[in-house]
Amino acid sequence: MEARLSKETVLKLSTDHKFGAEGNISTHKVEFIVDSDFGIPGAVTVVNGYDNEFFLESITIEQNFHFACKSWVQPKKLDPEKRIFFFNKAYLPCETPNGVKELRERDLMQLRGDGRGRRVCSDRVYDYDVYNDLGDPIMGDAYARPTLGGQHNPYPTRCRTGRPPSTTDSKTESRPSESELIYVPRDEELEDTKQETIDQGKLMAILRNIMPAIIDKIMGNEEVFDIDHYIKESGQSEFNSQLPLSRILLNLGGAVQEFFKFDPPKTYSRRRSHFLLDDEFGRQVLSAFPLSIESLKVFPPVSKLDPSIYGSVESALKEEHIIGHLEGMSIQQALEENKLFILDYHDVYLPFLERINGLEKRKAYATTTIFFLTKMGTLNPIAIQLALPTGNPNTSSKQVLTPPKDDTSKWLWQLGKAHLLHPHMRYTLKTNAISRQTLINAEGTIETDYTPGRYCMQFTSAAYKDWWRFDMEGIPADLVRRGLAVPDATEPHGIRLLIEDYPFAADGLLIWSSIEKLVRTYVNHYYKNSNAVSSDNELQCWYREFINLGHPDHENATWWPKLANPEDLISMLTTVIWTVSAQHAVLNFGQYPYGGYVPIRPPLIRKLIPKEEDPEYSDFVKDPQRYFLSSLPSLFQATKFMAVINIGSAHSPDEEYIGGRNDVTSWVGEPEIIDAFNQFSMEMKSIEMEIKRRNADPKLRNRCGVDVIPYDLLIPSSGRGATGRGVPNSVTA
Repeated sequence: MEARLSKETVLKLSTDHKFGAEGNISTHKVEFIVDSDFGIPGAVTVVNGYDNEFFLESITIEQNFHFACKSWVQPKKLDPEKRIFFFNKAYLPCETPNGVKELRERDLMQLRGDGRGRRVCSDRVYDYDVYNDLGDPIMGDAYARPTLGGQHNPYPTRCRTGRPPSTTDSKTESRPSESELIYVPRDEELEDTKQETIDQGKLMAILRNIMPAIIDKIMGNEEVFDIDHYIKESGQSEFNSQLPLSRILLNLGGAVQEFFKFDPPKTYSRRRSHFLLDDEFGRQVLSAFPLSIESLKVFPPVSKLDPSIYGSVESALKEEHIIGHLEGMSIQQALEENKLFILDYHDVYLPFLERINGLEKRKAYATTTIFFLTKMGTLNPIAIQLALPTGNPNTSSKQVLTPPKDDTSKWLWQLGKAHLLHPHMRYTLKTNAISRQTLINAEGTIETDYTPGRYCMQFTSAAYKDWWRFDMEGIPADLVRRGLAVPDATEPHGIRLLIEDYPFAADGLLIWSSIEKLVRTYVNHYYKNSNAVSSDNELQCWYREFINLGHPDHENATWWPKLANPEDLISMLTTVIWTVSAQHAVLNFGQYPYGGYVPIRPPLIRKLIPKEEDPEYSDFVKDPQRYFLSSLPSLFQATKFMAVINIGSAHSPDEEYIGGRNDVTSWVGEPEIIDAFNQFSMEMKSIEMEIKRRNADPKLRNRCGVDVIPYDLLIPSSGRGATGRGVPNSVTA
């Protein structure tokens, strides 16, 4: 049956009507003439005959039929295609009314790219491309970067822009000008509030770095600095308005100076010895590196690198290095009782080290750190192996550091730790585009602020190639894979944690379970059996596109889950929502709270640890603290890094947190789904209260105690700014 159409209706606005003006939200009435037996409206087509785009919030017909549009409609001179908006009732393809099927296919065709043409800001086309836009070879070889994606550097794909190739390298896409925005489909652009928050953060970053840049220029970046001077002390900026004018001006000057200082990161303490404590170091590994630590199954650990290229796979770690730190256990007993854990960057770093250490004032090791789970339930680092390439597979350069026994070894230990510690799609594409323009591009923020420099993104490619698996992205599978949990059907989440006081895992499992419950209700509402899933052509095409176009370098992997029944779909959607919400929140919004104090987690190290035969060793012995501080980034590097991660860790005022949605009206025809979401929202509030209760429990020593940082990262809600808490629905920063 062909679609039945009403007569076209024209909405005429005054010539001085301003589209897009701040706060200019208007409601208009139009009249459609239809036959009495027209039936239920399934779709509305819209053509914009004006000169400017407008944002269409919604359409309501006779107060009964709601269309949640939430999209920018372009003038027909830019886009002659009719925009199509559908009634708020979801249909499986086999259930879609005949009158709507053709419109649905036409709408999908408008969104699909064909790999041709340059995209402009008014487009709404979604297409894929490799990361060949990070380098700028026109600027010279120092700015050239390899393509990420393909056989040599496997990588997921990005949103295609269609910019022309560089004039000096046909394989590299040309860089946009400073004033040009990298293309994302129009509806993926940031809303004004979000953009203003980013712009304000950038301005503050510039102002905060004026003085450090001047000091670096005058004093040279070798000067040892006191980063504490650039961190606020509470109360310092307050002044009394009742004081005489001269006193007010003096206090105002201090207040202005204080205003441009950084808020204290959670790891900051005026007690300089604080960042040397090993138990605190262990807590921060659990909190700040929650996806990296693994259970140690074999001691000593064995490398998986090719020994013909990188030398012996055997570790320099020996029994005598750790036996005295196992609370009386043998190594075998500690392994059997799951007491030993490892943070291992050896195989990721070693292939790059020769190139990294050849960069100016960049020094790194391939580190392996062993931790012991104490009777108190805390992790203590008990040995750190530092490896360097020798250029000869028959020799190796591996150094082992253990907990200190004197002042000199104390600072060697600290240097070792410093070298070690390096709707669910809202704003995601735009965030990625901004990153490619200023963060992960050649000589961008990531390259200039982190030790690997120009090789930073190749690191991520190596990790994606050897480690990333979609079927292991969900938190239960991830914990079991890393040996942090074992399957146990008697436990609430089907697994038992081997570190009971593991805040990320304990809190994350609560959120995971609530997401899974909501997704299960949603999927079972629409898909009653396996046939409904396997016969849904749109769903199956989406999954094939996700694999073949989103992850083409892994498209032939055998570990991709099948999509054959509702349980498969529930698992897949839960994993996606978890990854872009809670997992991302932990990794992103903890950057400044846990990494903002540079002496604890320096992003860049400028010196290797001196050996006794090195000329610098005497300087180290004479003043190990000064040597340690001189190994850290320069003042300008440190404050620039702090400013950037402060912006990246901040929530904007329009943030949409998990359990909250601004557009519940899109479910107006699905009361069962609305009820399930309301219950999900209440569960998020309960989880927030439970996390706060845990943070106040003195038995949980990894999140409660004197000078112990409460674990807030998975508290669902937050205010604006770098709060160290809050789980947005999507990757927004």
